[in-house]
Amino acid sequence: GADRLAPVVRVGAALAALGALLALILGVSRTVLAMARDHHLPHALAAVHPKYKVPHRAELLVGAVVAVAAATTDVRGAIGFSSFGVLAYYAIANASAWTLTPAEGRPNRAVPVVGLTGCLVLAFALPLSSVITGAAVLLVGATVFGARRRAARAT
Repeated sequence: GADRLAPVVRVGAALAALGALLALILGVSRTVLAMARDHHLPHALAAVHPKYKVPHRAELLVGAVVAVAAATTDVRGAIGFSSFGVLAYYAIANASAWTLTPAEGRPNRAVPVVGLTGCLVLAFALPLSSVITGAAVLLVGATVFGARRRAARAT
C-alpha cells in the first residue's frame, strides 16, 4: 500500500550509494598515495597538492577509474566487487589486530575474532561472481607483490 513511496526510496538509495562512493573514492585515493610513497605504484601518484594538501593525482586517477567502471560495467557487479574488496581489507585488519600485544593496545581477543568472522561470512555471502573476481584480483596483487619482493631481495 506504499507504492507511492517507491520513488522516494529510490532517491534515498541513490543518495546513500553516492555518499558511500564518495567516501570510498577518498579512502582509496589515500591508499593509492601511501602505496605510491612506498613505490608499489608509480611515484607520481604520491603528489600532494601544495595548497589544498590532498593527494590530487591519486584522487583524479581513482575518480577516473570509478567513472569508467560505472559507465561500462553492471553497477550491481561493481558494487559486489567493491564490497568484497572492502570486506577483505577489514578482514585483514581484524586478523592483524590479533597479533597486537597488550602494550600496543590489543583489544580483547574476541573482538578481532568476531570481526574477522563477520567479514568473511559477509564477503562469501556476496554473489559468486563478485567473490571470484575479488579473490582473483587479490591473488594477482599478492602474486605481483611477492614477485617484486623476491626480485628486490635478489638484487
